[in-house]
Amino acid sequence: EAAGFDKPILEQYVEYLGDVVTLDLGTTLTDNRTVTSIITENGSATLELTLSAFLVTVVVGVSIGLLAGRFRDTPIDLGGRLFGIVIYAAPVFFLGFLAQLLFGSVLGWLPTSGRASPVVEFELDKISRFYLVDSLITANWSAFWDVLTHLILPAVTLGLVISGVLIRLVRVNLLQTMRGDYVEAARARGVSERRVVINHAFRNAMVPVVTIAGLQFALLLGGAVLTEETFNWPGIGSELIRYLDERDYIAVQGIITVFAVAVVIVSVLIDVINAFIDPRVRY
Repeated sequence: EAAGFDKPILEQYVEYLGDVVTLDLGTTLTDNRTVTSIITENGSATLELTLSAFLVTVVVGVSIGLLAGRFRDTPIDLGGRLFGIVIYAAPVFFLGFLAQLLFGSVLGWLPTSGRASPVVEFELDKISRFYLVDSLITANWSAFWDVLTHLILPAVTLGLVISGVLIRLVRVNLLQTMRGDYVEAARARGVSERRVVINHAFRNAMVPVVTIAGLQFALLLGGAVLTEETFNWPGIGSELIRYLDERDYIAVQGIITVFAVAVVIVSVLIDVINAFIDPRVRY
């Protein structure tokens, strides 16, 4: 009765849609928290991790894919393709465990869990709830470094796994555009190979890449759940795992709905960005 499961399915569905429109995603059965409060309290941690991982994905995927396409059938190309296949096939939690073992336990370079050290967590002024932003706003450089070191391992781990898709996609699209007539015309005019690749081929090759990169946001959210659990990151993903363990399906349903809405919003933004990159899309 508390969950409304005693009502007909259609009535439950219509009522839930009406609640979602008013940002009422329900109240958890186990600890009586509203799902909206879970999103506001833990969402910043997940978003900070996801955006950082997305930055790693774009930088690594585009850079290696560009080098692999530019130096086709060379050791650089072979290494880039092999890296993309292996890194995409690696489970994110397994890669996270290896990173924790190497950089945390063996080398001792980076912390292996948490969003910040307990002292920084207590002292930091949580203005926006984005710890990197808050430490910058307050000019707390020691806190900024502490938060950044805690963010590196989970963000790089998640970003590297997703970058495998972009590596192969950038390489394939760059090779296709390099065979275009306009590229041959640029070479005939004496344009340097570097300018041909960057100014002519690369920009056109990025149109489908931007679309796929946006769709990878869904994979980032899914990977963030496992990454947060691996690195004890206090985000929505770790809360989702906890409510799954407790069979609190009201909380699970609300969190999954938020993930779905986030993917839709990103997809719309990608369409807008594509219109700026490729004028043909505007028509």
